[in-house]
Formats: sequence, C-alpha cells, structure tokens
Amino acid sequence: MEKLSSAAVVPQLLRNVIIAVLVFADESLLQISANSKLLEKLRLFLVACFLFFLRSIPSVVSFPNSNPTRGYTFAAEKKNKKLEIGDCASESGIGRAIWQLLEYEVVRSLAERLIDENHGQDSLALFDLNRRVLNASFRRTLGRLEAAVGKNRSGPVRSGLNRVVRAAVRAVGDGFNSWGGEETVDQSAETAEKLAAELLWLAEKMSVYGFVDEAVERWASASNLAWLAVWSEPRLQCSMVQISALLFKEAAAGEEKWGEIKKKMFTSWLPLLCRASNGADKPVLRSVERAELEKVLEKMISELEEEEQEQVLSLWLHHYTACSASDWPDLNGSYVRWCNSSRQLLLLDCEDSQTKSLTN
Repeated sequence: MEKLSSAAVVPQLLRNVIIAVLVFADESLLQISANSKLLEKLRLFLVACFLFFLRSIPSVVSFPNSNPTRGYTFAAEKKNKKLEIGDCASESGIGRAIWQLLEYEVVRSLAERLIDENHGQDSLALFDLNRRVLNASFRRTLGRLEAAVGKNRSGPVRSGLNRVVRAAVRAVGDGFNSWGGEETVDQSAETAEKLAAELLWLAEKMSVYGFVDEAVERWASASNLAWLAVWSEPRLQCSMVQISALLFKEAAAGEEKWGEIKKKMFTSWLPLLCRASNGADKPVLRSVERAELEKVLEKMISELEEEEQEQVLSLWLHHYTACSASDWPDLNGSYVRWCNSSRQLLLLDCEDSQTKSLTN
C-alpha cells in the first residue's frame, strides 16, 4: 500500500509543478503578447500543447503496480464531473470530452463540431447530453463571470513586483504604460470580457438547440451580476446587453408559468439596458434589433399583473431619466397604457362604491 500511494503521488506532484509553471509562464506571455496578435496566437498554441501534455502525464509516467491507484484517480476525476454535468452526461466519453473542450477557448470550434454532430443524430439521448453539458457550462461560466466582474469592480490585487514596475513606469513619464505606447488593459477586465463573450456563445447555442430555459432562469436570477454590470466598462456591457436581449426574447416566448421569471428579468437587467453605452467600437445592438426588443419588452410588460407593471415601469422611468446619454429602451407606450388601465380601474372602483352606497 505504501508503494502504491507513493507511486500515485509522483504523477500528481509532477502535474501540480507543471501547472504552477504554466500559470506563471502564461501570465508573463499574456503581458508580452498584449499588443501582438501573432504572439497571442503563439501563446494559445503553447497553452493547448501544455494542456495536452498534462492530460497524458499519468499514462506516460509508469510505475510498478500503479494501475489500481491510477484507476482510483480517474474515478475521482469522473466523480467531480458527475457533480457538474449530471450522471447521464458524465457516464459517456463524448459528454466528458465536450465538457473539457468547452473550458478552453482555443478548442471551442471542436466542441461546437461535436455538439452539432450530436444534434444531427436526432437522438433523444444525445439531445439530453448536449442539454446537460451546455447547461452546466453556462452555470460555470456565469459564476466565473460574476467573480471576474466583482474583482474588476473592487480593483485587481497586484503583486509587489507589478506595483514596483508600474511605479517605475509612472516615474519615467506618461505614454510608456505599455510596449506599444497604449494604455495597458486590465487583465481582470479582459478576462471578464472573454467570459461574457463565451456566455453569449453558450446562450446562442442553447437557443438554437431548443433548451434555453435554464439559461433564462439563471440569467434572471443573477441580480448581483446585473448590478455590477451597470458600472462596468462599455466593452463588457456590450456582451451582457446582447445576452440580455437574446434571453428577454426567449423569456417572452416562454410559458405562462414564467411570470415570476419575467419579472426577475426586468428587475435585474432593465437598468443595464437603460444605462449601457453604445460600446467602444460599435453600437451594442442595431436599430432593427433595438426596435424588436422594445416590442418584446412591451409584450412582456402587458402580460404582468397591474401592480407588477407599476413596479417594472417605475424602475424603467428611474433609470431611463437618470441616464441622459441614452434614449433606449423607449417604453413610453407601455407607461401610457398602464396609466390608462389604472385610470379605468379607479373609475370602475368608484362606480362600484357608488352603486353599493345607493343599494344600501
């Protein structure tokens, strides 16, 4: 037993050392490649090679009588996957493969290919596998995005060496914050932008394949992320507005039992729609998309109860008027209709009261 345990520890120790070296090297390469697309592609290629090598370490390094212990390590790894993607998906190799590929942006195209092939098989089992894996990936990415946005909001924790370098750069003078002469991009903000783009891609795939319900529910409940998004950078807001637009449309097409979810969608993400800027390079949504989403929002508001309509429209009015730089979404029509409906209800109540008093 002692031989087996020591034989199992060595591959795991080797893996941990390589992971630490990889993380340290990747942070350095990330700073160097910030202004070069060629270096960025080279960095991604090296990361992919390291990950492939890392996966093969337990099979490359051989130790006497170590097979039982290695089997136990693999079983533990499978158990962790079960907790995230469910029993059905984790029991199949194709489910575990897609789950692993979705974690790495550099091989997302391969994950997309496998998912499309599953979808083309017209199999309920493969449909359910796609649903479980994409739902789990959406949950994981949503959690990472909230953590990254929260970290960016509070300010990144910088190492002592990084602080010294920045102080030296400031001492030399402005204009030398990066090798290219441009302002250095905050890594936490860059990570949040990538995660938001990944979440948008997942939401689009789930919408195409017909199981976007869980994404709508989780996005509607992400109130803390929605609050952080209001104060985020425009480029980050861009992706989150696009996700909100997509999932608002899906929520509008949902069942009647989604009433509470629709209300959560409004209370969470309507402030961002009102306050988000046009983005860094281009408008967040095209004019046609904005007009379409306004119609969707009006339809959803009309389906709410009278009191819920008042809450949503009061929230809209507050943020719509507070942000002078934005004139969208224009829900004046919904507000006027709610006022007219409220007036009619008041008149009916008055007539009922008068009728009762005359009867008495």
